[in-house]
Amino acid sequence: MPSPYRAIFAAPGSKGFSAAGLLGRMPLSMMGIGVVTMISQLTGRYGLAGALTATLAMAAAVFGPQVSRLVDRHGQRRVLRPFTLVSVAAVAGLLICAQQGAPDWTLFVFAAGAGCVPSVGSMIRARWAAIYRGSSRELHTAYSWESIVDEVCFIFGPIISIGLSTAWFPEAGPLIAAGFLLVGVFWLTSQRATEPIPHPKSQHTGGSALRSPGLQVLVVTFVATGAIFGAVDVVTVAFAEESGHKAAASLVLAVYALGSCLAGAVFGLLHLKGKPAARWLVGVCAMAVSMIPLQLAGNLPLLAVALFVAGLAIAPTMVTTMALVEAHVPRTKLTEGMTWTSTGLAVGVALGSSAAGWVVDAAGAKAGYAVPAVAGALAAAVAFLGYRRLAKPVPTGGRGEDDRHLRTDDDERVA
Repeated sequence: MPSPYRAIFAAPGSKGFSAAGLLGRMPLSMMGIGVVTMISQLTGRYGLAGALTATLAMAAAVFGPQVSRLVDRHGQRRVLRPFTLVSVAAVAGLLICAQQGAPDWTLFVFAAGAGCVPSVGSMIRARWAAIYRGSSRELHTAYSWESIVDEVCFIFGPIISIGLSTAWFPEAGPLIAAGFLLVGVFWLTSQRATEPIPHPKSQHTGGSALRSPGLQVLVVTFVATGAIFGAVDVVTVAFAEESGHKAAASLVLAVYALGSCLAGAVFGLLHLKGKPAARWLVGVCAMAVSMIPLQLAGNLPLLAVALFVAGLAIAPTMVTTMALVEAHVPRTKLTEGMTWTSTGLAVGVALGSSAAGWVVDAAGAKAGYAVPAVAGALAAAVAFLGYRRLAKPVPTGGRGEDDRHLRTDDDERVA
């Protein structure tokens, strides 16, 4: 591991909570595709499978920020464990109903309940922020590391989920995803020493973190960015099927994630100067421009190359986004603020998937790549229009050495 990454893991407990975060985030890439695989195998109804996946995404978008807001107020352990149990119980209900051929409405009820899963990635980044607040170099590296972990989940998660559901039994993918969530969250919340201390109730004023003008720009931009991701996934599967190699779609999409993973690893080694807002704007525009070559890819190898190049812009943009969230959101609402960006992505993925599916049905897979191109253009437009909000310094409640709140003894712990 390069030295900057070794340096951040010198902090006591950092290896443990990052490893727990890897397990806890696996369902992010496994659950949706697992449900699609399960339902398509059990019923052959892809429309139902897509609708259930959209329900999961939208429920996560609704519940995620509220869960994180409670975490900021009461701590990770008190909030994450009960919500995780609810989500896992809902997944179990979904699997049982699907296996038993229960009415469709029961599947949607349990899919909505499963969507109350906490944003584990935000919880991990909040721990890094608590450790390295005031140390921008280390925090940059830590956020880059977590982006690498995100991409590792998206490289291997779908392969595991689809592989288990097809080789073992249809419900295996979502079942194992729920197991990862349960183990990851309970392992994470057992690590009390690195859990950020909730701030006093008197400091939790001003309503939602989304009132921040800078965060509003980030979230809206991420809706368009999520539409890129959702559309690319759907259209790539359709493109591979039209090419006669549907199974290759997972490999092509893994190459997309690999490009982001490698870029994130390199980005974390850099000691960057200048305004984060300017780097973020360049990153969003690069993501938009990278969608153009997809229109020209005539076969799967060329598509894989184009997607690899497109992936290079993802992780650096995500890392810079987390830095901007920290700069524009009060520290009493940091976890909620980070979760709002994930919410924007989730909404965008649902919209992009739907739009891409409609275009593919109407005009074919190659025409479907116009959807991520349009989404990229919208993301760039919002980024340009909102740049001034992000470039303007915002007081967030202090970021000095005195703000390194870690749990060090039992008297500080929240029961």
